[in-house]
Amino acid sequence: MNWTDQTPGGVFAVPPLARRENARRALDLEQNDRIVRHIAAGGVTRFLYGGNAFLYHVSLAEYRTLLEWMSDWGEEFTMLPSAGPSFGRMMDQASLLRTHPFPAVMALPCNDPRDAPGLEKGLREFADASETKLILYLKEESNMGPDKEAGLDAVGNLVRDGICVAIKYAVVRRNPAEDGYLGSLLNRVEKSIVISGIGERPATSHMQDWGLPGFTTGSGCIAPRLSQRLHSACSAGDFSSAESVREHFIPLEDLRDAWSPAKVLHHATALAGISATGPIAPFLSGLAAARLAEIEPVARELLDANAR
Repeated sequence: MNWTDQTPGGVFAVPPLARRENARRALDLEQNDRIVRHIAAGGVTRFLYGGNAFLYHVSLAEYRTLLEWMSDWGEEFTMLPSAGPSFGRMMDQASLLRTHPFPAVMALPCNDPRDAPGLEKGLREFADASETKLILYLKEESNMGPDKEAGLDAVGNLVRDGICVAIKYAVVRRNPAEDGYLGSLLNRVEKSIVISGIGERPATSHMQDWGLPGFTTGSGCIAPRLSQRLHSACSAGDFSSAESVREHFIPLEDLRDAWSPAKVLHHATALAGISATGPIAPFLSGLAAARLAEIEPVARELLDANAR
């Protein structure tokens, strides 16, 4: 499947990754199947495995298993893995990616020493080595420029040369309608390739105020029908209805923002009864019992709202 057969419009689920309760914490493919089936039953058929799956910390052996499992779903759904975040890790993963026909791969944002020209060079080498197109994940303004003094625009260059085919925009703003960096980005690339990347909280604004064609969702892995309803309402210009739908997500999103988005989603998926997600692998820890007790009713209420 080629990315040219796809469009960044729509809803992209960003699911957790279930593991077994054993010493190795091996990937539990049966439980991950359950998560996929639940999300797909709600009408969301695009899956992006990245931060919520803690792919920053998987071993190469686990990565191989994950890619093989994702490829098995490839005829039915759109499956998109991530790679990185370091250059060396990406290049190690490139040979594995080259054996699977994914439409694109998301480059996880790097927080180690880097600059925009270096990132551009490294991403070009990775795209060439993996023989795949890239999705860029923008979480902060400084990571990939543009470097105004040097006249560089790493993102624009990668898009122009057909290496980057989509951008997950995830720079958090108090008011997402006011965002100079997003405005600058949309002056350099077509908005049709930029998706809102911070879940339902800014999704309505990003679609209404900036014309973005879709969004990624973590909480929508619990309530995929509601995520689809939100997107459909925005696409129809019915932003009042979209806001009403969005309100269902805010209680869980508040907990995710308070205690770690990926951790809360991992536990919430299990507490809602969707799948046994198992332990969170190091370098992270699970949440304390008192917090799990707060998450459970919120997760179950969201799941119930999804069924209504």
